[in-house]
Amino acid sequence: MLAKKPLATANPKVTVSLASLIDLAGFAARIKLHNPQFRAKQSGGYVSRFKGRGMEFEEARIYQAGDDIRSIDWRVTARTGTAHTKIFREEREKPVFISVDNRAAMQFATRGVFKSVLAAKLAGLLAWTAQQQGDRIGGQLFSEQFCRELKPQNGRQAVLRFLDALVKGGGWPDNANPSSMSLEHVLARLTHHTRPGSLVYFISDFRGLNAQAEIHLAKLAEHCDVVLVFVYDALERRLPANKGRYRFTDQEREVIIDSADEQRLSAYQQHFTDRQQRLELLANKRGLALIQCSTTEDPIQCLR
Repeated sequence: MLAKKPLATANPKVTVSLASLIDLAGFAARIKLHNPQFRAKQSGGYVSRFKGRGMEFEEARIYQAGDDIRSIDWRVTARTGTAHTKIFREEREKPVFISVDNRAAMQFATRGVFKSVLAAKLAGLLAWTAQQQGDRIGGQLFSEQFCRELKPQNGRQAVLRFLDALVKGGGWPDNANPSSMSLEHVLARLTHHTRPGSLVYFISDFRGLNAQAEIHLAKLAEHCDVVLVFVYDALERRLPANKGRYRFTDQEREVIIDSADEQRLSAYQQHFTDRQQRLELLANKRGLALIQCSTTEDPIQCLR
């Protein structure tokens, strides 16, 4: 099993460098975003409802006959005493918002690369693809201690800013007062920071997905196109066939699993299956796209 090593070792299986993420720009042409037939890899049948370009509020004007009553600006109407309608203009670029999980469980792998490295590469490829297609790039990076959002912007500099934050693990300032961040809190923030019409990628191992987190995802999907990217290690899916005692450690705590214990082995494997099936059911119910990618897979092939 790969052991967690200090970042100073610069092991590409354990940590990503800015140079390696910049190099991904050359592969972005192989990937297409905004595909109305974007289907879930491995799971099948889930089509994302891509709604096209987003709409941005421009002004409020006096209501005219024929205006959609759903566009009435009730605040302005109440303040002035005269019915006003919201006027929107179409955005020329589609905001692409990429949320990346950097929690402790992502710093793990038994083969291939750490889940955190895979997540960073997937995010980098998506950012370069969006930039090459003329879209704005923004994102969210989170761990148990922090959550940081980057407002969508145009151009290469926006991608480099996002990649730099990925390499720095979010770039949380030293003088901050971080609080505990559950998946539920992260998704609540995501719904607040993304604008209607955005294309949202959420890259995670989805540990801690609960009913409240699913509600936030459903709310997000009402106004945005959402793609769930599930990253996992093979050992999370199934323990080796060879009987024995397996020790897991994060250098602070440890767990020992005896694969000869059939009951415990079954419970271990069922835990992963439940998480996987919950994601598949959520994607099917809410019309989300779902991509599943293991730590041994090529991130380019996963996205294609």
